[in-house]
Amino acid sequence: MHAAAEDRWRDLRLDLDDLRLRRWRGDDLPALLRHADDAQVVRGLSDRFPHPYTRADGEAFLAGRVIDLAHPLLAIEIDGEACGSIAVRVGAGERAHVGELGYWLGRRYWGQGRMSRIVAAYLHWAVPALGLSRIESSALDINPASARVLEKNGLAREGVRRGAIRKHGRLHDLHLFGRLYAPE
Repeated sequence: MHAAAEDRWRDLRLDLDDLRLRRWRGDDLPALLRHADDAQVVRGLSDRFPHPYTRADGEAFLAGRVIDLAHPLLAIEIDGEACGSIAVRVGAGERAHVGELGYWLGRRYWGQGRMSRIVAAYLHWAVPALGLSRIESSALDINPASARVLEKNGLAREGVRRGAIRKHGRLHDLHLFGRLYAPE
C-alpha cells in the first residue's frame, strides 16, 4: 500500500460503549505479548500467528513486517489495553469487492458477547468505507464460538472444506461463511 493509503487510516478509531477499535501503536507491545502468547488463542488461527508468541514476533508485527499495517487493521482495546485485533483483507482485480474478515481476542474477554459487537461495528464501518459488497470468513471446527460470531453478524454458512487444515498433527474442517451487501 502507498503512503496515501496509510495516511487515510492513520487516525481511524471506532468507539463502542466499553471498548475501542483503533490503530496499533508501538507502546502496545507488552499488552500484545500478554494476550497473544496463549495457546488457546492461537488454536483457531492460521499458522501466521505463532506460538509461543515472542517479543520478536510482537516487534515484527508492530513494525508491519507480518501484516501491512497500512491496511485498516485495528487493535481491540478493552480496559485501556490492546487485547486483540480485527481486519478485512480486500481482494484484488475481479475480487476487489470482496473482503476477508479475520479477528482474534485475548482469552480474558471470551464469552462476554464482545466479539459479536466488535465485528458488527467494524463491518458497519468497513463495508462502505472500503467499497465492499461481500464479506467472507472462515472458522475451524474446533472454534464454534467464532462461527457463532459470524452467524450473529449475518454471515451465512456457505460450506465446509473437509480436512482442509492440519493443526497439531490432526486434520480439521474449515467452515466457510459469507455475506452479500447491497451496493450503496
